[in-house]
Amino acid sequence: MAEKRSVKLSTDAARMRAIGLVRAAPAGYVVTIAEESRSQEQNRLMWPLIADIQAQVPEMRSFSADDIKLRFLHALGAELRFLAELEGAGMFPVGQRSSTLTKSQFTGLIDLLFAYGERHGVSWSHRSLNVREAA
Repeated sequence: MAEKRSVKLSTDAARMRAIGLVRAAPAGYVVTIAEESRSQEQNRLMWPLIADIQAQVPEMRSFSADDIKLRFLHALGAELRFLAELEGAGMFPVGQRSSTLTKSQFTGLIDLLFAYGERHGVSWSHRSLNVREAA
């Protein structure tokens, strides 16, 4: 049982499978129970929303898509830290990545993007709306 196993606890059968895996696991193994992480659909929605905001909100045009994502993660309350560069010439951000968010946290991020866009008069592109319908 050397490989990593994940079981989504969506049915009684899945719960029984998880119990079986725990019982069969060797001593020293670790079990983590956590909310499901963000979905691919959520991730596919985030990028067109960021692109729409970047294109239509003047104060966002000077930022890269990744920088805009970090700004929204910060607004969501995600912890960001700063470390000194190797030669001490400055600082750089490290910390939260959107790939580590749970589904509900990512939903909060998407809601924040939509709310910001609505406040700034963003007209959502067909890509944003089509992906939103699929999510």
